[in-house]
Amino acid sequence: MRCGVQLAESRASAQGNEKGKRLQAMNGSEIAGRRDDVDNAPRTRPLKVGLILPDTEREMGGATARWSDLVQMARMAEDLGFDSIWNADHLIYRFPGKDEQGPWESWSLLAALAAVTSRVEIGPLVSCTSFRNPALLAKIADTVDEISSGRLVLGLGAGWHEPEYIAFGYPFDHRVSRFAEAIAIIHGLLRTGYVDFEGTYYQASNCELRPRGPRPAGPPIVIGSTAPRMLGLLALYGDIWNAWARQSLEELAEDRQKVDAALEAAGRDPATVERTVSLLVDLPTATGRPSEEKPGLKPREPEELAAHLASYADAGISHVQLMLDPNTPAGIEWAARSVDALDG
Repeated sequence: MRCGVQLAESRASAQGNEKGKRLQAMNGSEIAGRRDDVDNAPRTRPLKVGLILPDTEREMGGATARWSDLVQMARMAEDLGFDSIWNADHLIYRFPGKDEQGPWESWSLLAALAAVTSRVEIGPLVSCTSFRNPALLAKIADTVDEISSGRLVLGLGAGWHEPEYIAFGYPFDHRVSRFAEAIAIIHGLLRTGYVDFEGTYYQASNCELRPRGPRPAGPPIVIGSTAPRMLGLLALYGDIWNAWARQSLEELAEDRQKVDAALEAAGRDPATVERTVSLLVDLPTATGRPSEEKPGLKPREPEELAAHLASYADAGISHVQLMLDPNTPAGIEWAARSVDALDG
């Protein structure tokens, strides 16, 4: 028994040393007021708070994040008490009148982030089913869930940005019909480990997931759309609904009504689907967003942002994902003070 105790103490000491190194690495000095016991502290937070990482060119305060930047920011998020980290799943951005931007490949980053973190949930907002064979995507997701020890949240979408489809050679037609077949395969494989599917766009004949990841039914599935057909698919397959850049509860109200109506029409209790929201947040040191035209929230103090997030919790939102400007280590440190204030 004593040997086991010594081993546990040794591991705890090593983890503590590693955590101290991470905190000092954030900006070269200790961060005042940070809790050393984030992982074990009693939770009073009314909703989860996550961060969307800067996975695209010029999104890290005007700079392009390298892997070394992303791993630093992911570990900061974990050490400072955030609940989740997210990235997008795009291949290239080409908008009229704007400079092109390229992102890093989503699932490569998610696998790596799963390996270098230990507590935060991870996921794509959202993964485009057009870019990968759906049976393979289910296997990728189950593998990343294994790497993360069951921390993956699987966001899925039909895609929308035609220039990247053209550039990378994917068909842009019938996207929702293709998505309907893809999610049927993905859901079936993750929930039961087996499908035998013959569709118009995709086939998965006598297909199995072997070995299985850490959760017998796989990760929860997020769908973020208010289009009628997509909401019908949410009712069939989704666990979580996500709204993008609904910056106020008033702006969110119509979307939530559509979700409730679609679930009720499908005979599903609306309470069985979680509601989450991604928020654009322009900090006092904001430098501008190269690819997002919608203005963000403009809190002047961390407590102001905390109060805004609390209002979402009061309205039944279970999780928010913050896309900061500037999306930098300093921005994360500022937003962490809001999380502290939210915890009370």
